[in-house]
Amino acid sequence: MRTPHVLIAGAGPVGLVSALVLGSAGLRVTVVEAADALNADLRASTFHPPTLDMLSRYGLTDALIAQGLVARYTQQRDRKEGLIAEFDMHTLKGDTDFPFRVQCEQWKLTQLIKTQLDLMPDVTLLFGTRIEGITQTDSQVVATLSTQGQSHVLEADYLIGADGASSAVRKSLGIEFEGFTYPERFLVVSTEFEYADHLPHLSYVNYCSDPHEWCVLLRVPTLWRVLFPTRVDESDEEVMGDVSVQKRLQDLLPQSTPYETVHRTLYKVHQRVAKHFRQQRVFLAGDASHINNPLGGMGMNGGVHDAMNLCDKLLAVLQRGESESVLDRYERQRRTIAIEYINASTARNKKEIEERDPAVRQKTHDALRAIAADPVASRTYLRKTSMIDALTRAEAIA
Repeated sequence: MRTPHVLIAGAGPVGLVSALVLGSAGLRVTVVEAADALNADLRASTFHPPTLDMLSRYGLTDALIAQGLVARYTQQRDRKEGLIAEFDMHTLKGDTDFPFRVQCEQWKLTQLIKTQLDLMPDVTLLFGTRIEGITQTDSQVVATLSTQGQSHVLEADYLIGADGASSAVRKSLGIEFEGFTYPERFLVVSTEFEYADHLPHLSYVNYCSDPHEWCVLLRVPTLWRVLFPTRVDESDEEVMGDVSVQKRLQDLLPQSTPYETVHRTLYKVHQRVAKHFRQQRVFLAGDASHINNPLGGMGMNGGVHDAMNLCDKLLAVLQRGESESVLDRYERQRRTIAIEYINASTARNKKEIEERDPAVRQKTHDALRAIAADPVASRTYLRKTSMIDALTRAEAIA
């Protein structure tokens, strides 16, 4: 009996999680990645509780915890007032096996998964390989690939496009990426400076509102990552230069000596959702299907949730004999969540953290304090911000 074959574009967290789920179930899987190796950039670094639940099935969560930081608390702060509200994620006990976030760089996850995939004879990773075109029949997907300038063709039963915001798969299918791009860019500066020694009761995850320059302070095992918005009139060179970086860091917390920085990253920020997540035998997942600002840490997590949802449905069709109509639920479920939860929540988070009206800011701060002080309200808040409610909502969509 022929083993079903799934082609996956992209060897980021979403593509490799998909490969792991399908490969562990005995399917033949080919992953193509345009880069020559796994990406080791400091990208996403927050793993939410339901994501940890999902990854634990494959022995990954304990390894992430060992290589990361357990963040029991998250804080809403104000750059002038200090701590506004602290939320204890242990409130979610009973909703998840992991009532906390794990702060761990996403490249550690992809390395852990690759180690498992390398032991699976039916899983192949092709680096330095790009998708140049896609055609489909009633029974297969035919992808034209380019490896070191040499074109070749690969046939599969299904294709998962998990190849990022500039997805070649999405573009090959002509699917619109609806939404907008923020006029400002986001700057992330990583430093070994220990903020916790200078800001009392600092947690590992801190959202700091300010009407002029809000910021986010996130701890990963060896560094603090500080995210700032930039002004539209600043050039890339100005933003990334020492003068600008030092001014932002010194304005946040003045020090007698210049800050030493390890990494600086500047990127555009979008709120976009693909018009379709499925076209016949091809599916979009992760950043290829939806992108959002990072306030809330929902991008990578939402992509992993996409992968788990889609792979379960592919296995239902390919191994359990269910009708292909079950695959239509993937788009209905995950596109709805991308719009109603991920993009809506992250857009609202940005609006609140940058709010300029003093009365509105005060109202938001008072509401956060009241929620944090009420165990029932706090659990409701945390179920939403940790994406547990999003998964419950998705499962309810027929």
